[in-house]
Amino acid sequence: MENPKHKGKYDIIFILGEKYSDHPLSGVGILKRLLEKYKYRVAVIETPQKPEDITKFGKPNLFFGISSGAIDSMVRNYTSLNRPREDDELLGYEKKVPDRAVLMYCNWVSQKFKDSIKVIGGTEATLRRFTHYDYWQNSLRKSIIFDSRADILVFGNGEKQVLEIAERIKNNQSLEGIRGTCIKSREIPTKDFILLPSHEEVSNSKEKFCDAQNLFSNSKNLAQKTDNFYILQYKSPDYTSKDLDEYYEMPFTRKMTDPSMQGFQFSVVTHRGCVGNCNFCSLRLTMGDKIISRSEESILRELEYIKTLPSFKGTIDDFGGPSANMYGLDFDKDIKKSHERLVNLLRKARAIQGIKKIFIRSGIRYDIATNEYVKEIAQHHVSGKLKIAPEHVNKEVLELMNKNKGNLDSFIDYFDSLGCGELSFYFMVGHPGSTMKDSEELAKTIKGLKNAESVQIFTPTPMTVSTCMYYTGLHPITKKKIYIPYSFREKKEQKRILGLRDLRED
Repeated sequence: MENPKHKGKYDIIFILGEKYSDHPLSGVGILKRLLEKYKYRVAVIETPQKPEDITKFGKPNLFFGISSGAIDSMVRNYTSLNRPREDDELLGYEKKVPDRAVLMYCNWVSQKFKDSIKVIGGTEATLRRFTHYDYWQNSLRKSIIFDSRADILVFGNGEKQVLEIAERIKNNQSLEGIRGTCIKSREIPTKDFILLPSHEEVSNSKEKFCDAQNLFSNSKNLAQKTDNFYILQYKSPDYTSKDLDEYYEMPFTRKMTDPSMQGFQFSVVTHRGCVGNCNFCSLRLTMGDKIISRSEESILRELEYIKTLPSFKGTIDDFGGPSANMYGLDFDKDIKKSHERLVNLLRKARAIQGIKKIFIRSGIRYDIATNEYVKEIAQHHVSGKLKIAPEHVNKEVLELMNKNKGNLDSFIDYFDSLGCGELSFYFMVGHPGSTMKDSEELAKTIKGLKNAESVQIFTPTPMTVSTCMYYTGLHPITKKKIYIPYSFREKKEQKRILGLRDLRED
């Protein structure tokens, strides 16, 4: 029975550390549409600058949903050398999101609406759900649940979680046991939970920190003792193709309010997840390490819908997911078969009357791409350059990155033989295990490549395997020591030696 005290204008108010768009590339955009589909009234407060800004819609009947957005606020505001981006005149960066935005927004809610329920989510919350290394403080921090005083944390994809949270609060039910969430508890359930090393243990032992890292997973019930509490993680709910079809076919206006996203207004998401499991990447603990592909029929229906939008001129800006050629890997584990499915989908999409061009701009995994697929996209779907991310060329560094698959030279030779465009390369320096000698080896390779202008200095972000290596100086599985380029001077030198003109910090 619905609580009679729920009489406000809005049931849920999202506080968001980025521009809000009614678009399927916006996480809160999807959540708002979905909640409204289920008859909840929803408002969004974007990039608030002061406590008073969060009072504009009053107090929500159910909860505040708080997120810094798709990008962690510290990654957004600081370079890889931990310097404020706003201090770099070349970047032209205007700081609109506070440092540790989730904490700041939660504090503002506590000031203005003391008894409101706070639900935190997004990248920043997801990657801080257990004790984690914080690069910007160079120390360990407890779960963000403690500092934020949030009632519940949603990790990863959040559609099912948010709907269940709303239903439970509406009916005065407990928030315990919701899959895909974390809560603070005085007790640990007696079964079905894997106990991580405690906050005290990982604080006193880098080996224990490695042990905790090895247990992190979205698909397990986990618990970590911190002081007199436990952080309980209930494993992620099962998302299906049918779920994604429902979410992405909602009638978004697709109006982009963020200038940086304007070039992706007419993009189509074909799947979620990534099976690459790169050690420096957060996708395994955000989107998950399993592919969830939409049905072919749903994707084609979305294209038909996009055609009806007034500003559409016939071009699909991007078509894919975290890696465009992982579509279908949940249907067919065989790479060749999954790529055949994807090639057939691309051909059907191109055949739709009114669709003039479909670009793949977000990049592919060259190490799993079949020749048939590469030829197909080179001839029909490349906008000047095709993005790939070899990251490095040294064997040992690539192994530490978990990027030691595929043959880069063979891929380049085959793509060039097609004569249908150019490749754009993305590399990384300063990763654990990377020495000056390794950067010299990378520099020699880059000299023989066109379009190798994209080189990033490794930034340790919370809860990734590479960050565990950076903090501990150990391989988390073998516990063997790894060389770590800790000094800013060496990190800059590893990038400078590549001979690139653009020496701005990442």
